Amino acid sequence: MNRTFSNLLDQAILVLSSEKSNQDVLVEIATLLQREVTHYNWVGFYIFDKPSEMLRLGPYNGLPTEHIEIPVGKGVCGQVAVSLLPKIVQDVRKEDNYIACSIEVKSEIVFPILKNGEFVAEIDIDSNTPSPFTADDEEFLLALCDKLSDRF
Repeated sequence: MNRTFSNLLDQAILVLSSEKSNQDVLVEIATLLQREVTHYNWVGFYIFDKPSEMLRLGPYNGLPTEHIEIPVGKGVCGQVAVSLLPKIVQDVRKEDNYIACSIEVKSEIVFPILKNGEFVAEIDIDSNTPSPFTADDEEFLLALCDKLSDRF
């Protein structure tokens, strides 16, 4: 992981260790990532509602979205809820099951958050830059999601 992401992970860990509510912590994390990573134009959390099999929009930072509920299996976020694996889409135009949030979005990365091996939420990041995601993004988000799981 490069130094920028390493420092960002340290900042996120400080936020996660605070006594703030989960809602406030997630808002702060989304704001931190969107502000500090130039290719993260929208950062948000979708929380899994098991009874309804829906992902419900939680805290986010970026332009408003109409996608406040996403059925499991639908779109990139819904696919991650099924596979429990991260999904990186470097060009959203090539994704058959993509749910468009904005014509500005060129790429998307979604990582699951697992608590004791069970899917509880995910972090969704949209970028207005084509093909911006690297192994550093992946390593950082994997580590962050591992830390986030303690808040669920």
